[in-house]
Order: sequence, then structure tokens, then C-alpha cells
Amino acid sequence: MAAPPSLKAIGASPGVATGPAYVARPMAAASFPPSSLSGHAELGDAIKKAIHELRNIAAGTDPESGEIIEFQIEVLEDPTLMETAGARIDAGENMAFAWAGTLDGYIRELEGAEEDQVQARAVDILDVKNRVLSILTGAPIDDFPAGSIYVGKDMEPSRFLAHDWSAGGGIALYAGSAVGHVALLARSRSVPMVIGAGRFATEKGQYIGVDGDSGIIMLQIANQRATPAPRDHRLTSMASTTDNGTLYTADGSQVLLAVNVNAPDEVDAIDVATTAGIGLMRSEFALTSLGDAANEEKQFAIYRHLLDWADGRSVTIRMLDIGGDKPLAGLAEVPSLRGIRLLLARQEIARVQARALLRAAVFGSLRILLPMVMFPSDVDDIRQIYREESDALARRGVPHRTPPIGMMVEVPAAALMLDEFESADFFSFGTNDLAQYLVASSRENADFTLYQAKAVPAVLRLLTQTIRLAGRKPVSICGDMAGDPSLTADLLAAGIRHFSVAPTQLPAIRSAIVGLKADGTKAAGE
Repeated sequence: MAAPPSLKAIGASPGVATGPAYVARPMAAASFPPSSLSGHAELGDAIKKAIHELRNIAAGTDPESGEIIEFQIEVLEDPTLMETAGARIDAGENMAFAWAGTLDGYIRELEGAEEDQVQARAVDILDVKNRVLSILTGAPIDDFPAGSIYVGKDMEPSRFLAHDWSAGGGIALYAGSAVGHVALLARSRSVPMVIGAGRFATEKGQYIGVDGDSGIIMLQIANQRATPAPRDHRLTSMASTTDNGTLYTADGSQVLLAVNVNAPDEVDAIDVATTAGIGLMRSEFALTSLGDAANEEKQFAIYRHLLDWADGRSVTIRMLDIGGDKPLAGLAEVPSLRGIRLLLARQEIARVQARALLRAAVFGSLRILLPMVMFPSDVDDIRQIYREESDALARRGVPHRTPPIGMMVEVPAAALMLDEFESADFFSFGTNDLAQYLVASSRENADFTLYQAKAVPAVLRLLTQTIRLAGRKPVSICGDMAGDPSLTADLLAAGIRHFSVAPTQLPAIRSAIVGLKADGTKAAGE
């Protein structure tokens, strides 16, 4: 039997799914009501209702998803939107058109921005625009059937979050971004997704397939039941491999295998005996607002939960990597500041997190990771904050301990001078940002996945050189390259002996490691 026709796209979230196509249609201007909608009060009420709907969506999501929704709520609460739309209404424009025109102006500005991170926000504003329009026009945004393959130019984050993915399904986008919000959400929920397909023809209800691993859309599949990827039990295949994440290559070299997590409840689905602990906890996804960043007790509880789960295994928590395309709700955006630079500029945020981490360190094997480090002075300045907060806790008689403090290696300038970072206790390679800066492209650019693949040899060469500069200090890798089994041999050859990957990648990387020698060559008989 001949294989169904296929279309090459770009994989954005791994996995394979088939199901009936749901072809999304943009809201048509002709569906807007006539000029009877002409007052400010109705628009204000619609905005309030939209905020209420978004809060309801956020209430049932994880912290990472809640952060995305919180950004959209902040947009709706911006008084300048109402002022601009109100001026258009006063000039005689239909209210729905006034709102759409106002938001379209912002969307065009974002799409025309030089920075791709800013461009990626356009779909979030489009989401806000359509939600309010659906209220104004009395035509709510419909959900799509469970188990369907969503087909459209892009997909709004709130639509993704409102949909029940437990029955399977997938996403195929004409455009989209591999590192946009929807792709991030899809990966966290194991929803297969491809992007950058260009506009293609498919009928509503026609069975199609998406392969997020190879970036393929399979067209005109014979009608069959959808094949949902397992959701709630996707980690059970790891339960029998209770090696505590301590592996050995075919020639006897020890390799550690840990997990990356974004929120404290993610570890509840993972058998700790299958890991060497947590190699990267991205704290910015667990702390979604300025209020959270100021809440020392909440942070302490999060870190304590992770340490209790680890049961003595290492837990590496990255300090807040906020700024740029990862804003903290309630914090006024500071241009050009991200990660360590923002923490040093807003030390009140760093000090609260430092105190929570110092207190939590008493309860397990905690390590602190600093984001986006560029210069040795960055590490020195943060260490000074920890010394000062440690002294303050000691004066109060609060139990605490200063754990090892290491740094992310994701800025090429830092990587090439790694031997100068004497005050860093360990290094962790963030290959996503490292590749981004090596190819001079934003990760929000739909073409970044292609650039990233072409940059792999350059990244591997840089890793090999940089690991030599690290000397005897521990090194690990926690970026996407760590979870790609096709690169495991190259990473072993470069000198990596500590991998931290998404929980779903544990089996594949475990299998790859034990089938190789320490130099990356295959074992005899493999």
C-alpha cells in the first residue's frame, strides 16, 4: 500500500498523533455587529469579562502556563488600550472595529519589531484581541473536538490551555514558532506539534497526522480512530529502571542522568529512583509574579518540596532567569536586562530568593545555578549577596547553609573565558541560548530550529574547548541537545558526564549512554 502524501514542516514538540483535521478560521470582520455598539461602558464590560475568563483558565493550569495568561491579563488592564479605543469610538467608529483597530496597531508594531522575541508576542496580543471581540460580537471562540489535529496559521495560548488534550490530538501550523508560548506548552504536555508548514489544503474532518519528531505532516490518512499519546502516565515506562540515574558506559565510565523541571508538582509523576536528582529547576516558571518573587516563605516551600522528593540526591535550582521574553508579572520591564544582570539591578528580588535558598539548603543536597552569566564579576557580586544574607540569617538564629554556586554557560563570551571564572563552583551548559547567540538568531524566529541544527558542529566544538577550560570543576549539560539521543555520542566525546533532560527523554538517553563507550564510539556488537 502506498504511503499517504506528506508535507515537510518543522518539529516543535515531539511525538506522533493522528486524527480528524480541525481547520481554524480567523474571525471575519463581516461578523461584527453594526454601529449600535457605540459606548465606552460596553467595551469596558467586555474587557472585564475577558479578564475573568482568563483568570478561570489560569486557575486550572500549572505555574508556567499561568505566567503566560498573566501577561495577557496585564495587557487587558493597560489603560492606554481603553483610552485609544475610546478615542476612536468618540470619533464615530463602531466599538468592535475600534477595539480591533487599536489592537491591530499594537500587533503590527510587534510584528515589525527588529527583535524576534518581541515579534513572538504578536500572537499573544491577537489572542487578547479575539477574546474581547468574541464577547462584543456574541460569538464565543469555539473549542475544537477532542482528538483533533488543529490546523491554522498560529494558535493562541488561551485556546491551547482551554482545550482538553487528554484524548490526544496534535497541532499543525502554517507559521508559528518553535520556542513560542504554544510550543512551550505543547512540549510540557507531550502534544505533538509541527510549525512552518506553509499554507496547505485539507478538509475539515479529513484524517491527517503530525510527526513532531521528524517535522512531517501526513495528509489523507484513511479514516481510523485517533491515536492519542498517553498523558497522565507518560513516565511509567521509567519506573522499572531504578538505577538512581548512575549509569555506566560500555567501557565502565560513570555518567549521571538527571531531570529538568519547571514546577514543584512535576516531580510527583517521576520515580526519584530513576534519576540522579534535578539537574535544572527553572525557578522563573514556578514564580509567576512579582508577589511570588517577594514571598520568601512560598519560595522556601517550593525548594523544600523538591529537596524532600530528591531524598538526598542533588537538586540544582537556577535563580530567576527573568527579563527579555520572560517577564515577571508586575515588574516593570527593564530594557536589555535579563538573568544575572536583572538580578543585580533589582537586588531586592535576588535577596529574597537567596534567603529562601540558604534556608532550604539545610534540608538536602542543594546547588544554586546563576543564569546568563557573562563576566567573572557577575558571580562575585552574587556571592557577596549570599554572604550578606547568610550573615543576616545567622544574626537571627535561622538555620541555613551556603550551597555550591555555579553558573549557566550560555553566553559565548563566558564560554571562551571559562578558566577565568574562579569563584564558580560548577558549570552547566545551556545549549539553547548558546546556539542562539552563535547563530545570531532569536529562538522566537520560526527558522531558528533550522539554524540550530546547522549550528550543532559549532556548538560541539565550543563545548569541547570549553570543557577543557573548566579544569577539574564539575560540568553538566541541560539544554535541548542533552535530550537528543542522536547527539549523545558527540556529547560523551566532548567530555560530558552529567546529562539533565526532560523527564520524557530519560529512557532514550539512558539507552543511548549504556550502548556507547566513553569516547562516544559504539560498543562491540551494537
